[in-house]
Amino acid sequence: LLAFCCLVLSTTGDHLRGFCSQTLNPDGKPGFPKKINPHDPGVLQAARHSAESFNNCTNDIFLFKESHISRALVQIVKGLKYMLDMKIGRTSCKKIQHPILDNCDFQTNHTLKRTFSCYSEVWVIPWLQKFEVSILHC
Repeated sequence: LLAFCCLVLSTTGDHLRGFCSQTLNPDGKPGFPKKINPHDPGVLQAARHSAESFNNCTNDIFLFKESHISRALVQIVKGLKYMLDMKIGRTSCKKIQHPILDNCDFQTNHTLKRTFSCYSEVWVIPWLQKFEVSILHC
């Protein structure tokens, strides 16, 4: 690519010199995971699916939801694969009530308060509206 840039530069003049001196892919190689803002809507949606998977796997009477995402990576692989380091906390909502997690506050009762540190990988295929939590370690 650099050789092509220099060839174009030599035939078109100096107005491409700034482009040719740029690092074209500073974040790494295509297909490799890259850091993404933990507040990105896709990250938040992946974290919610992770919390819902956790709720489906526990016998806890209360629901858990994501409380903090400390690190998020995304990789483009036939969709998007999100890799998250996150915390999930016990809410005051009971599973039998089937509440919406957005409406659930975290436990304030000291004896019921519980938090887990988790690593999760969520594969998202947006055009199929498919979410799959492939790894969840808490």
